[in-house]
Amino acid sequence: MRNRMASVAMVMCMMMVQADVRPQGDFNAQKFAGKWYRLGLAYDAPSFAPYKERLKASMGIVTVLPNGNVNLTMWDATPTGCRTKLYQYERTNVPGQFTYFSTRHNMVKDITVVETNYSEYALVLKHRVFNREYTQVALYGRSPTLKQAIINKFKSFSSSRGFPKESILTPPLADNCPPSPEP
Repeated sequence: MRNRMASVAMVMCMMMVQADVRPQGDFNAQKFAGKWYRLGLAYDAPSFAPYKERLKASMGIVTVLPNGNVNLTMWDATPTGCRTKLYQYERTNVPGQFTYFSTRHNMVKDITVVETNYSEYALVLKHRVFNREYTQVALYGRSPTLKQAIINKFKSFSSSRGFPKESILTPPLADNCPPSPEP
């Protein structure tokens, strides 16, 4: 009985966390498509701490599929080179909210585009429950640099979600990732 009550409490808590995060009003996936740079990251997973100094800004391409789902191809710099990963986001009934199955964690995660002006920046929240609740906020930019006011908005939003200052990062750009085409 106690385990069942704990499970119900955990689900209720998760629903409350998701309920207070709303996606961009009138979200338009077609306007959101295209090239984005992940220029900021706030992550509350304890396992992330040892790697934060090695983190680099990455680049991705968002492609909207005919059924409304979205593919995100990301290029991340790793110690072994530039790695490409494809994320397949399934649309939900709420525009700007998606789910995807993480093969790394073997679970479904929620993605919410919290705010975007489509041409300059986007704030995206990733949420999941995995042994405990984890949340990640990402700042995306259409170019590799953003105005300080937008970076401050990202830091303020992340702080409002409970992230400590040391968990809110704006890493340097990766060198040649994705690799430049051969001349």
